[in-house]
Amino acid sequence: MGSFKQDIRETFLGLSESAQEKWSDFTQFLQEAWPLLLLLLAILMGIWLYADPPPPNHVQLATGSAGGSYEALGKKYQEYFAKKGVTLELVPTLGAQENIERLADRNDPVQAAFVQAGVAHAKEVKGVQSLGAIAYDPVWFFYRGPEVKNSDLEAHRGNFKYFSSKTLSIGVKGSGTYAQASKILKISGFEHLPQFVYLPGGEAVKALQAGKIDGAFIVDAFEAPNVQALLNDPSVHIVTFKRAEAYVKLIPYLHILDVPQGSFNLERNFPPQDMKLLATTTNLLVDDRMHPAIQFLFLEAAREINGRGSFFSERGEFPSFKDSILPDSPIAVHYENNHYPLLSTYVPFWLAELINRLVFILLPFCALAYPILQSLPGYRTKRMQNKIHRLYGALKALEQELLDGFNDEQRDEYLQRLNLLEYQALRIKISKRMSSDYYTLRTSIDYVRNCLNRGEHPYGYEDLGGNNDPI
Repeated sequence: MGSFKQDIRETFLGLSESAQEKWSDFTQFLQEAWPLLLLLLAILMGIWLYADPPPPNHVQLATGSAGGSYEALGKKYQEYFAKKGVTLELVPTLGAQENIERLADRNDPVQAAFVQAGVAHAKEVKGVQSLGAIAYDPVWFFYRGPEVKNSDLEAHRGNFKYFSSKTLSIGVKGSGTYAQASKILKISGFEHLPQFVYLPGGEAVKALQAGKIDGAFIVDAFEAPNVQALLNDPSVHIVTFKRAEAYVKLIPYLHILDVPQGSFNLERNFPPQDMKLLATTTNLLVDDRMHPAIQFLFLEAAREINGRGSFFSERGEFPSFKDSILPDSPIAVHYENNHYPLLSTYVPFWLAELINRLVFILLPFCALAYPILQSLPGYRTKRMQNKIHRLYGALKALEQELLDGFNDEQRDEYLQRLNLLEYQALRIKISKRMSSDYYTLRTSIDYVRNCLNRGEHPYGYEDLGGNNDPI
């Protein structure tokens, strides 16, 4: 019995020889089967490209009215997409309702849109999915004139009874502002106040500052120019939603935003007391046929742009997948758990996507093609037999040439041709099953060489001119 070291050495040598043999078989297989492998790969890639084409390099995003906060947000997304080599075209619209209608239209080129939660219901819209919420949109109710104390509002059964005789703008019909204001007024019991006007955000700001209207609903981000213009106007005030918790119970997609005293303008001490705002969220909606890679790119843009934190949101709070107004995209669900592949951090988007796609086709191909082709009945045996038969044919042709017109002066040339045949035979890599045919070929070549090396006619005939009787 050998020593432990010797056993280890012999085991290692055995494994090494086995690995070398397997590697030799594999390289031989590649040399023999590469045309078929290329054909199979080309067919597989053709099917793959037809079934799952590469992502487009041009996408349309519906924003909203020109000059609005959604247009400003869209420009940030546009810059992010440009860095990734994708053109994002911004499409201005009249508002949220138009955005949803264009997404739902299967013939419209728009594939993504910013839409406020609460504008659409899942049962009413088909072919549209959500990539989640990306920002808060506070519901601002600005008014001018003497500041109304909370006690006065409570005496008038909440916020809106006090303004029942005032002229209020509730946004353009079809806009997000109109949708939110209408729902809030309806559940408050003031759906049909006679003094409603329907102005877009910019016109509502101008009318309120000019005293043409008494109040205005604006549903927009804190950073929006329209909101900032009114927050910085000392003659304009904000109504706090004292019953915010009740509104959230009745309208589940709404959120409560706490505003500490003086946080809008500490010098003015504005607001003069702690207040509560209601807020909806901006949802990023997409056509459910959008390429998964582009959906991932939108989600990464949302994380980069909207995830930084703002006046009302914490860092990393968005994109959020808790308050989707429509069915979640499967890509968004995957992103929530896994985020985007790390590869995109180090290489361009198109290259990361290409590598990611190739991995999913090449790995299964490499894992399946080799054993499948190896298991094809007689595939390798037939190829090796063909090589041996070709050499047999060349040997037979040389032998026939010797029989038909042997010239002793060309003996060296004949020997060189035999040496070449033997060299070609030596280069054939065969399986053990073909050893008999292989060595028979080698023996046949040696037989013809031995005949030529004799000092007389190689095949024992006195002449080749017609008398073919044996010696």
